[in-house]
Amino acid sequence: MDTSTTSSLYERARRVIPGGVCSATRLNRALGFPFFASRGEGSRVWDVEGREFVDMCCSHGAALLGHGHPAVGEAVRKAISLGTLCSFETEYHEALARKVCEVIPCAERVRFCSSGSEATLHLIRACRAYTGRDKIIRFEGNFHGYHELIYIGGAPPPPALARNRAHPYVESAGIPDQFAKLIIPIPYNDPEALRGAIADHGDEVALVILEPVVFNCACIKPQPGYLELLRELTQDAGIVLFYDEILSSFKKSIGGVQQDMGVTPDVCTIGKALGGGLPLSAFCGKAEIMDMYRPAGPVQHSGTFNAHLTAVLAGLAFLEEAQKPGFYSHLRELEAQLHAGINRIIEDHDLNMIVPHHGARFDILLGRREPALRYEDTFCHSKETLLKIIKACWQRGVYFHDYGGIPAHHGYSVQHTREDIEKVLSVLEDVLAPLKGQL
Repeated sequence: MDTSTTSSLYERARRVIPGGVCSATRLNRALGFPFFASRGEGSRVWDVEGREFVDMCCSHGAALLGHGHPAVGEAVRKAISLGTLCSFETEYHEALARKVCEVIPCAERVRFCSSGSEATLHLIRACRAYTGRDKIIRFEGNFHGYHELIYIGGAPPPPALARNRAHPYVESAGIPDQFAKLIIPIPYNDPEALRGAIADHGDEVALVILEPVVFNCACIKPQPGYLELLRELTQDAGIVLFYDEILSSFKKSIGGVQQDMGVTPDVCTIGKALGGGLPLSAFCGKAEIMDMYRPAGPVQHSGTFNAHLTAVLAGLAFLEEAQKPGFYSHLRELEAQLHAGINRIIEDHDLNMIVPHHGARFDILLGRREPALRYEDTFCHSKETLLKIIKACWQRGVYFHDYGGIPAHHGYSVQHTREDIEKVLSVLEDVLAPLKGQL
């Protein structure tokens, strides 16, 4: 397969960009190089060699509208016609904030930013100011951004797991060990560990933060009653319950997992799909916590590019599309079709794997047939095998992104069709059938 244009471009990029990529995860290790896209349209992306792919990454969940959606294009044109207006408030900011407060159950106030990491950083700061406490209870396998406040204790390598709970694992060079003293990592779906952490540290803990559906680790879902227990224990201890829904927001319903599962946190972050493919995230919650931000309160949150008009207009366009009658019914049809097909392939070929899902995103976990309940349940997964699967699908015109071979998330958009899903299933069967007895 000719990849000469990609190879040449990658070589040039490495001379001027560290590692040749502007974001570490853009290197697809299954391919050995980044996917250099030339354009995208609907459910498809094309590489610089001109090859066409069904896109099963969809910008890590940001392109829930697909690529080049007409409503987003109109929003961008409107922003240009208004002069883009960076760093001004407009009527559209209020309109978007009002819509977010209408659809997200916990949202009484909302602030906007560009990325998920920004959102968790600023919201953690407000939670600490509100409670007057410093420590954070977090769950292993969950991901909440790349900053010093929380990129600790989430994904220790298996040999480090046992000591992670006493000495939280720092996940990047350059993060001082002192930050780890403020992190209390515990296993997900473990009521006794949760009770113990709150009993031992409750008067020091500002917040409990979680992905209520752990898309960043095998799509782990809360066991029955677990979110209710979280809500009860945090409320009794005066701890802020913080849902990180950067990834899970809008994937199954307009109100996110808090709507899907009926347990409302105090605060949450939302993002990815919110901007319709443009950089827009938000953090929202109870008025008494959100009013900690200046100028209403003492907590700083500011930035020249916060809530850029272009992204705000795209966010309004996204929410308008998502509230149309056929939006979620179409995604549900694709979800049912895809997973019925995958389950048949697994059964027909006796494959030791599972593809857990929640709405329009799903994970691929190799080495077991039952859903994982906590982070260590994913250690059976073969990274090397998943990398081979991803490369074989790419060779056949279906693009799955690689996150280092871990059982992380994939998905589709509202512009995907039943024919797209049929192609994906055909390719997956072709690739997976020979692996019988090898998983």
